[in-house]
Amino acid sequence: MITVPGGKLILVGTPIGNLSDLSPRARDTLRESPVVMAEDTRRTARLVDNGRNLYSYHDHNARGRIPQILDFLARGLNVALVSDAGMPGISDPAYRAVRAALTGGFQVDAVPGPSAVICSMAASGLPTDRFSFEGFLPRKAGARSARLVEMSTYGGSIVYYVGPHHLLKYLEEMKVVMGNRPVCVARELTKLHQEFVRGSIEEVEEHFAGGSVRGEITLVVGGAATEAGFFD
Repeated sequence: MITVPGGKLILVGTPIGNLSDLSPRARDTLRESPVVMAEDTRRTARLVDNGRNLYSYHDHNARGRIPQILDFLARGLNVALVSDAGMPGISDPAYRAVRAALTGGFQVDAVPGPSAVICSMAASGLPTDRFSFEGFLPRKAGARSARLVEMSTYGGSIVYYVGPHHLLKYLEEMKVVMGNRPVCVARELTKLHQEFVRGSIEEVEEHFAGGSVRGEITLVVGGAATEAGFFD
């Protein structure tokens, strides 16, 4: 791609819970960027010194914001883009801005930071040499079942984002389609009530049975060759 003169779009990784995880480079980038696009401006306001350069950018307004981002870049202004938490571009609309910037010939950079996917995968205890990030499962039961069947023969570990109210239902569906595999539920990562629950699907179901599941959850599932007794 041909690069044209102008500003740079910079993806900035931000904390997934603990604000101390904001890197010095990320803090400097947010401070120095004349424009900051944020999925949640209220959350990002805690990380920037000057809220006047803070704009919202999320699923519902991305189409309208992208021309504005391109205009800022064309005027020579750097635009820092952050997600609600973690590394932008992972299951959020940041990729649309990246594609638009690249298509327009502008530079795109990234300041790495916390990632729930990598954090949960690293601490899961499941094999990390090969894994697939599958994001959120489809809401409709038929599509969700088809996706689980599709991944049932995959040999590496699998990482999902799961809403707390869906956890037990999805675990039961996984058990039916994939068998009683080992899993790790990473809940409320880096926050006060962080918890890792490891075991077979049945053991994890028993752990959460009878109580309400709360907080943000990343679910790591063992691959097709990983047996239920992996954590024994």
